[in-house]
Amino acid sequence: MSSIDRSGEVTASAADSFRRLRHALRFRALGADPEGTRLARVRSSPNFRDGAFRNERPIDGLDLTDYIPLLRETLNREARARRRPARPVPTRRPDLVLPPATGLRVTWMGHATALVEIDGLRVLFDPVWGTRCSPVGFAGPRRLHPVPLPLEDIGPVDVVVISHDHYDHLDLPTIRALADNRTRFCVPLGVGAHLERWGVPADRIDELDWHESTRVKGVELTATPAQHCCGRGLRRRALSLWASWVVTGPDHRVHHTGDTGYFPGFARIGERYGPFDLSMIQIGAYSRLWPDIHMTPEEGVRAHRDLRGGVLLPIHWATFDLAPHPWEEPVERTLRAATEHDIPVAVPRPGEAFEPGAPLKDLPAAPWWRECVRTPAGDASAAVAGREIHPHPVGSAGVVDAPAGPGGDIEDARGPAAPTGTV
Repeated sequence: MSSIDRSGEVTASAADSFRRLRHALRFRALGADPEGTRLARVRSSPNFRDGAFRNERPIDGLDLTDYIPLLRETLNREARARRRPARPVPTRRPDLVLPPATGLRVTWMGHATALVEIDGLRVLFDPVWGTRCSPVGFAGPRRLHPVPLPLEDIGPVDVVVISHDHYDHLDLPTIRALADNRTRFCVPLGVGAHLERWGVPADRIDELDWHESTRVKGVELTATPAQHCCGRGLRRRALSLWASWVVTGPDHRVHHTGDTGYFPGFARIGERYGPFDLSMIQIGAYSRLWPDIHMTPEEGVRAHRDLRGGVLLPIHWATFDLAPHPWEEPVERTLRAATEHDIPVAVPRPGEAFEPGAPLKDLPAAPWWRECVRTPAGDASAAVAGREIHPHPVGSAGVVDAPAGPGGDIEDARGPAAPTGTV
């Protein structure tokens, strides 16, 4: 049955399908704007000015002329191929039955998703189990490796923490699955509107402004500043906040950057809430076109030092293709910068659990990603982000030279930032 008649008019069947698709996009994946008392609280925030949430310092928007080099990089076949692994990414199914021996265990699930077991509390950061970070299932950045563990096998989750509402951090099907149990949700101001629209009861949502806290089972969760943006639609105003997060237990404390550009606020967070046993640092999806909202790996190491972090866990890489840099480059550059400052780095495979308080020799350190790349990691001919990447040793600061497992200085450039979207 054709959906277009001979005169070229769209039939009722096609029109109904379009309306259903538009309805699904508008009222489900796109979430909802704050209303009523939630909107009043948003407007009363000191971070909400001139009709939108603002960063501590202004950031620029992406200029129309910036799309030309971005399109050129996107269409380059060789560069596009290097943005994906050449071979399957090795994953691990973690054994989470017994509690951590040291009281702190972290399981990186890929991208910005991490399960943190801290002083008896199980906290799940930015959970994304979906196949694509997109409002639709047929388009948008597709997962580059399978989820290491089905969501139903992760065990009880006490708290879900969301850094902001972009699709690669706030995933509709994952939230709806988690809404079926008694999990609490800690989110920045305004993000609760999305969760309520998707079925999370209002009394299980803690919606926080920067430097506000809530307590769960004796552990304190605090929203802290970040430098980013928000939005799940092209026309959506900045009515939801973005945040990094501090989790402080009786014996341990951790920090999760979410998505952010480098900014002086990291030092203030470190002074006020640090030091940290672990910092989970965004190192991927950077570009010279949006330097204000995503850190380079070197900036990530600098942020870790500002935070007074202990072990550094690189996040926001390996799982989705979101920027024009080679797939493995973020972790290679992070290791080089961390080695220069004697910083211990954990580089687990997706799904691999580790305890930051264990001896440094027990941290996951094997460069497993080098078995997946299209060209040798650290190839001196690979020019990315406006400069060359040179070979470098990986050997100190808790990251040791080791065979890959089976299967698998701050840049001064400043310029326009990216529009809202998945990054």
